[in-house]
Formats: sequence, C-alpha cells, structure tokens
Amino acid sequence: MDTALWIVAGLLSVMYLVSGVGKLFLARETVAGVASGASWVLDFGPGTVKFIGLVEVLGAVGLILPALLDIAPELVPLAALGLALVMAGALVLRLRRREPLLALVDLGYLALCAFVALGRA
Repeated sequence: MDTALWIVAGLLSVMYLVSGVGKLFLARETVAGVASGASWVLDFGPGTVKFIGLVEVLGAVGLILPALLDIAPELVPLAALGLALVMAGALVLRLRRREPLLALVDLGYLALCAFVALGRA
C-alpha cells in the first residue's frame, strides 16, 4: 500500500507542479492555447489563475517533501485534501461549462487525491 501511495503522490505531484507553474508564469491566453481543456482560464481574472497555480505548486510540494524528509509528515494528507478541494471546484466548473468528459478526468484526480489523503492520514 505504501508503494502505491508513493507512486500516486509522485504522479500527482508532477502533474500539479507542471500545471501550477504554467498558471503562475504564463499568460492566461497562453495557458488557454496550450490544451483544449484549459480554456476555462479565460473565465477568470489573471490574479485568480495565478492563485490557483500557486495553490497547485504548494500542494505538489506538500504531497512529497514532508514525507520524503520525514519533517511534519502530517502535512501530506492536508496537502492532498487541499488539492482534492481544488479538484472539487474544477469539477463544479466543468459541469457548469457542460464539459462532462473533462469533469470525469477531474473526478479521477479528485479520487486520487482522496486516496493519498486517506492513505497518509
């Protein structure tokens, strides 16, 4: 079980780190053009998109470093829970935009975050 938690946390961490850095350092229009499912960023202001990117980067770091360094490992489930909340918001956004397939992807990420949160709690 521990190996599965490390693998899932590692993959989520890479995904959220790449996604968050893109939102932090690229213009909204650039982010929207990178992937077909990223056009939602145009519905929000630049500050909001950068804040979401910051939360994703901090969550990605929180999924790995506390457990890896064995310094405050109780932060790992909190980081996973925070990212699960981000994905719950993304799920609501996808449903409002009538993007059911992308909503399923977000639901999958939410489930993986919940797996890490419960497994590390």
